[in-house]
Amino acid sequence: MKSHKAKKSFKTVHDVLTGLRNTLFNFVLSFFERVNRTIRSRLPISRMEEETSEHVRMLTKVFKFVVLPISLFYVCSDLFFLKDNVLGSMFWGIMIFIYSNFLPDLPAIYRRKENDRRTQDLSWYKKYTLLLLAPLFIWLLISGTRIGWKTSETFHNFRSLAIYGTFLLLCGFFAFGEFPISIGAMTEILSLPLYGLAGYLTHLKVDKIW
Repeated sequence: MKSHKAKKSFKTVHDVLTGLRNTLFNFVLSFFERVNRTIRSRLPISRMEEETSEHVRMLTKVFKFVVLPISLFYVCSDLFFLKDNVLGSMFWGIMIFIYSNFLPDLPAIYRRKENDRRTQDLSWYKKYTLLLLAPLFIWLLISGTRIGWKTSETFHNFRSLAIYGTFLLLCGFFAFGEFPISIGAMTEILSLPLYGLAGYLTHLKVDKIW
């Protein structure tokens, strides 16, 4: 009887994760299709589907076997040892993990072609502004606001990863830091960059950067 209930519970969890994976795939694919129509990209739909499928499949695998178990351990250990409820930071961390998994590709809408001599490459701080504030620049593009920024940076490297991790660490301090900083607050501060780095590294793994 217990074995039957355990199998049923496992199947329910599996079905939920499968449903979430399919929903995420459809959402990401439709998003990139819209962006590519906006910038008039010639990237074939089949190629977008293939790449989206690869990244969603790896994201799901890492989430199931790494991020979810560590997240549960994070919540339970903070609650048991520190008497802190960190469900909020765990939720935001998972959202950041998912977002970070696709982040390296988001600034591609402002990519400068290698043989384009009409535009100069951006200064370093503008390049990484595109990375760190990617949703803002995508919103501007979709809303019809054109910005003449073009970058040769692909953001598929560990330098971009380090800059993004530092940015998330600062965000963690602003979100959870209170002086004097307790151990519980420190775990929440560190949770944001750790989730973000996990997502970013997952993307780089799919693209065979490491």
